[in-house]
Amino acid sequence: MNLRTATDDDVESIREVALASLTASYGHAVESDLLSAAVEKWYGASDVGDDVADPDTVCPVAVVDGSVVAFAESYVVDRRERVGEIDWLHVHPDHRESGIGSALLERVEAELRKRDVDSIEGRVLVDNEAGTEFYEREGYDVSGERVVDVGGESFRERIYRKRIGRDAALRAAVYETGDGETVYVDFDESDRGSIAPLYAAYADEAHEERYGYFCGYCESTDVAIDTMDAVQCLNCENRRKPTRWDAAY
Repeated sequence: MNLRTATDDDVESIREVALASLTASYGHAVESDLLSAAVEKWYGASDVGDDVADPDTVCPVAVVDGSVVAFAESYVVDRRERVGEIDWLHVHPDHRESGIGSALLERVEAELRKRDVDSIEGRVLVDNEAGTEFYEREGYDVSGERVVDVGGESFRERIYRKRIGRDAALRAAVYETGDGETVYVDFDESDRGSIAPLYAAYADEAHEERYGYFCGYCESTDVAIDTMDAVQCLNCENRRKPTRWDAAY
């Protein structure tokens, strides 16, 4: 097995691994039509190409006998601390339980440490039992759960975190909207945006009633969410791509 940085020539192989991996991990829990549509939307060739070419991402692939059999992507998000968020970690089902997933994760963690992160975070749908067991086996702790909505269906997603470095200073977390409403921003719960992070916003200080999102670029709460869980700030066009399920193994 060889681990290396992904290139443009790997885009189609990455798409093939993603489809096979997601089908193996979620086929028992997700309708095939929804899964196929979601995969095509999340892993479109142009989007994967942009991600691979982005110098801010950590995107290694695992190669066996000349073929890409696994890949991962991660990036750094500044919250109240610097967090390395693992967006993808997919291993083709024919190569699972071979140590490739652990080696790929080790490569990602090493690269994120170089970028001075305080913690690393991965997210897996609860229905992916192999994925949740993977993160627990690799020393990650459960830091929370949330519900994600894709195509009108709701799924529980579990968040795993591994502490790496120092604690960060707290930011102010109370903001007033243009309509005079008070929102409470959770800087520990964010998603990667095209310009800056998009943070979870709540209507109450206990963070029990979700308000929506807070844009980390323009500090606006005028943020829209579509049926595939894509998020976009209507003030500055900072956006998050549709939610993509990890298939860590």
